[in-house]
Amino acid sequence: MENQQPTTEQILSMMKGAMDGKLPRAIELAGEVFPEFVAEQARSSAFAMPQNGALDAETRTLIYLGVALATGSKACIEAMTNKAKIQQISKEKILETLKIARYAEATRVIGNAEIVLEHLKV
Repeated sequence: MENQQPTTEQILSMMKGAMDGKLPRAIELAGEVFPEFVAEQARSSAFAMPQNGALDAETRTLIYLGVALATGSKACIEAMTNKAKIQQISKEKILETLKIARYAEATRVIGNAEIVLEHLKV
């Protein structure tokens, strides 16, 4: 018996259910013009965040949100904010994630300033 793959519409429906009914616009558009991408995105999601992985679902969502904040991925920020809402993640945990992402960015800036700081030391 052959393993039946879900349709693009089924994948989008599952994604929508996991994100408070709101899909990033890029995913919606991909469903229309590049359905193979939607299937690959779903496969990658399952690979990166398996249901029975070492981290619990809340921790995975907060990590993803923090990375999205640090990299400026507005679609992912929106998606993970919606997912956090569904998971009823506390305001305090979301704000702490924001502070960690902000700190990581500040640390990147000081790390990038090594050449400037070396120059000023002379």
